[in-house]
Amino acid sequence: MRFVSFQLGERQSYGLLTPDGIVDLAPRLRIPSLRALLAAGKVAEARRFAGEQPDIPAGRAQFLPVIPDPQHIFCIGTNYLQHLEEVQKSGIARPYPKHPPLFIRYPETLVGHDRPLIKPRVSSAFDYEAELAVIIGTGGRDITEERALDHVAGYACFNDGSIRDWQFHTTQVTPGKNFAATGSCGPAMVPADEIADPHNLAITLRLNGRALQNSNTREMLFKIPALIAYLSTLLPLQPGDIIATGTPDGVGFSRTPPIFMKPGDVCEIEIERVGLLRNPVSE
Repeated sequence: MRFVSFQLGERQSYGLLTPDGIVDLAPRLRIPSLRALLAAGKVAEARRFAGEQPDIPAGRAQFLPVIPDPQHIFCIGTNYLQHLEEVQKSGIARPYPKHPPLFIRYPETLVGHDRPLIKPRVSSAFDYEAELAVIIGTGGRDITEERALDHVAGYACFNDGSIRDWQFHTTQVTPGKNFAATGSCGPAMVPADEIADPHNLAITLRLNGRALQNSNTREMLFKIPALIAYLSTLLPLQPGDIIATGTPDGVGFSRTPPIFMKPGDVCEIEIERVGLLRNPVSE
């Protein structure tokens, strides 16, 4: 089962993605958004509509980020050892982390599946980062690692598009991670109970068909329960919160010569059992 958020004309809604289109859940459940569905604890109730004919034919609606309105987007940096090593080899001082390296993105920085990533005109260093996104279903604070996965609603693909020169203006990465429409999340949320082990998923990024990142989520330094426990110590997690769990090695700025995204490119992120997130690049 695949939950999506979408826009049709001026209306935003959410539903179940099928090969033939989208089953619109908002009028069926009288709940306005996927985030609200998670907050209401009604995901199981939505399953009964999985066999219905789609209301919106395939290709008619515009995909939105799977959660268009998250209260929090937490991103984890250097969470794969080989990525940490390639960053260090590039001359950037990054010690082995004792705690999850954390930064924040804002909702306006994300677009949905098949929507263009926008390269800022102030930079030519627009990089890609394939990541597994964790979507919180049940909120809470001081969540233990032992119970952490009980708080997960599902998983999605995430592109932590990065403006590298702005990211390295100072020791704080926030500017390079928060240009409008530079990242993406989707196309859909796969429920957690359909992913037997989120720490054993192949993750691949292709730029114009060329595979530039190939890894597996088993290589994470900080596993998902540790991330949830750490973040929930800071503040209460909320239904619909997104945790981007970090990218593996193969990013563009660490290559010789560097490979950056440019208008006309197509970037694809594929995660085993989760899906394929595709975005063209524009300016």
